[in-house]
Amino acid sequence: MLGKVYDGDGVVVAPPQKLDKALWDEITVALITPLSEGDEEAVSLDAMIEQASKSMREGGQAFETLQRQQRTVDHKPAQMLKVRYHEKATDRDWIEELVFIQGPDGEIYSVALKCSPENLARLEPLFAGVLESWALPEPEPPAGAEEENAPKQAPPASKPVPPRH
Repeated sequence: MLGKVYDGDGVVVAPPQKLDKALWDEITVALITPLSEGDEEAVSLDAMIEQASKSMREGGQAFETLQRQQRTVDHKPAQMLKVRYHEKATDRDWIEELVFIQGPDGEIYSVALKCSPENLARLEPLFAGVLESWALPEPEPPAGAEEENAPKQAPPASKPVPPRH
């Protein structure tokens, strides 16, 4: 694990590599928008894709969209954006594959692979494995709901037990 991101709501992981850490291939997993509360409208997956693209442009990255698609991850709606860009600060080419997943309460999670183009073929199957294993915890029922929704058990039938011979 390289460290926490998004104020502790995410982590960056990477295998040890021989290069400077700024040049490491990595996967980031994070909760990027919290649960929507009350009248707040949840941020859409399209808005997240647009925000990610805008951040790259504002960071001075000339990027090329390689692929964009709608997906389902853990039976939840998701969208993927795959881009290629040249990072001026490191003078390095990168491929980023960003998957935004809509949670059951309107929250959005991000799973992202950032790697050099020459490592994409090796790392993309690992990234796909992270997405295939993705499982959000089921929301907990409100307090007291368990008792109300619990199936009523009938009393045991009083059948006579046949004698054993």
